[in-house]
Parts: sequence; structure tokens; C-alpha cells
Amino acid sequence: MPTITLFFIALAAVFTFVLAAVVVGREAHRLDALAPRVVYIEEQAIAFVAERLPDETQARLTLEELAQLLTFHLRWLNAKGLQPDDVIDRRQSADASVVVESVDVAAYLLGAAESHGIEILDDVDVVHVVEAHQQYFDAIGAVGPLAHEIDG
Repeated sequence: MPTITLFFIALAAVFTFVLAAVVVGREAHRLDALAPRVVYIEEQAIAFVAERLPDETQARLTLEELAQLLTFHLRWLNAKGLQPDDVIDRRQSADASVVVESVDVAAYLLGAAESHGIEILDDVDVVHVVEAHQQYFDAIGAVGPLAHEIDG
């Protein structure tokens, strides 16, 4: 084989490697800047939360009522800007820490339940639902660190 042919083969191999490295590097950088894809599956969330509720709360809430409370919680998160409408391939834009207090969410859920005709027999049931729902968010990777972990 002539030397010039070997030279062009080597040059083509180097060019191919450099091109592949640039493309892979660019995609890795682009994906690093995007919000991670967290998938919230309603049926899975209901089952997860229901399993973690105390027996007394499970006895007082039906699965339909639980599903409605979880929906109200998601609406509250959306209203606070914590669950944007368009998150697919969107750059991460959270510049400030956001602290979600379980008490605030529970108060909202109690009001929403009352306005939608859901009878809550004991307010602590809503607190248990909020805590278990937060555990689900944590399990699927939808929340950041706890506030006390950030403050030191």
C-alpha cells in the first residue's frame, strides 16, 4: 500500500475521533445544563403514599380522597412555581432556595378539601399525607436537600 494511502487513512481516523469527541462533549454539556427528568406517576404516588400512612389515617381516608389530596398538593406546588408546566429539556433556573413548610401545605389542603366536599375527620391525616407525599418526591428525585442541610 502506498504511503499516501496510509497517511489519508490515519488522517481520516483522527478526524473521525475528533469529530466524535466534539459531538459527545457538546451533548454531555447540554444534558448537564438541563433539569433532570423526574416522572411523577399518579398511580405509583397514590400507592406509595397509602403504604406509608398510619393505620388510623388509612382507615379514615379512601383512595379516591387520597388521590384528590395529592392532586391539590400538586396544584399548590404549581401555584408556588415549584412544578412548572414545561420542564422537558428546560435549563435549570432555580437561583434561590425554596423552603416548603408542611404546615402551609396542610393548611392549603384542609381548605381545598373543605371546598371540594372532602370530609377530613382528623387534621393530622392531612399532615401524614403531606409527609408521605414529600417522601415520594424524595424517592423519585424531585426534591433538593433539606433546609437544615443547606444552612449548615
